Amino acid sequence: MTAAAPWLVAVFVAGGLGLLIGSFLNVVVHRVPAGVSIARPASACPSCSSPIRRRDNVPVVSWLALRGRCRDCSASISARYPIVELATGVFFLVVAARLWPLTDVPTEVLPLVSRLLSLLAFLWLAGASVALAVIDVEHHRLPDAIVLPSYAVGGVLLAASSALVGDWAALLRAGVGLAAMFLFYLALGLGWKGGMALGDIKLAGVLGLYLGWLGWAELAVGSFAAFLLGGLFSVVLLATRRVQRSSGIPFGPWMLAGAWVGVFAGGIVATGYLTLLGLA
Repeated sequence: MTAAAPWLVAVFVAGGLGLLIGSFLNVVVHRVPAGVSIARPASACPSCSSPIRRRDNVPVVSWLALRGRCRDCSASISARYPIVELATGVFFLVVAARLWPLTDVPTEVLPLVSRLLSLLAFLWLAGASVALAVIDVEHHRLPDAIVLPSYAVGGVLLAASSALVGDWAALLRAGVGLAAMFLFYLALGLGWKGGMALGDIKLAGVLGLYLGWLGWAELAVGSFAAFLLGGLFSVVLLATRRVQRSSGIPFGPWMLAGAWVGVFAGGIVATGYLTLLGLA
């Protein structure tokens, strides 16, 4: 088996898994803010209450085949459903390629399992990011039902990944990152009227955990990028008069976007910045 074989399997399986998870995330986005169980009842058309058939539950394909309408009552089905499914599939594929680069494919059992565990942890974060971003935009909420389990899932998987290869430094960074970002956002929430909401503070700890585990550069860039992206977006909205200064702009999506900038480009950005300052 060539080095590329397990890489191709991991990346494309992650992409296919992302499509399926994206379909599930549509349920999460619809039901979690309403406090409804994500397990029961089965999915049904919101217009005519007809159960969704299995053949109409194939990610992206079913929506295209039905031309965006319910099979029974012809009610319109939002394009958000296939968009979330496709976006999650692509997101998973890109995350897998980032966490499992072709130039660094483990050949021994323990490093291989370690890499798989870390990949699963970041795929969880990717799925949670999609759901939280959509919910925060629509409802200005970051539900505990998604945020709090991310501490446990990320902590266990990343700790196991580090333990298998003895990378205790990564665990230390993860702990520091969790505490640093949580406390920083908590200070902003307590010290600034109208500052960070409780949901943002809880999410900050999760993002610090993941970013810290990857490295100091990823943690620094991911933390800063959230404020840069969110600030630029707010300035554009204010300049175009789409919102007022008193309007509430959800910050959760920018926290998530900034974190992923850190994941994908933290090392490059940090090196470039230090080189510009003549420190690298």
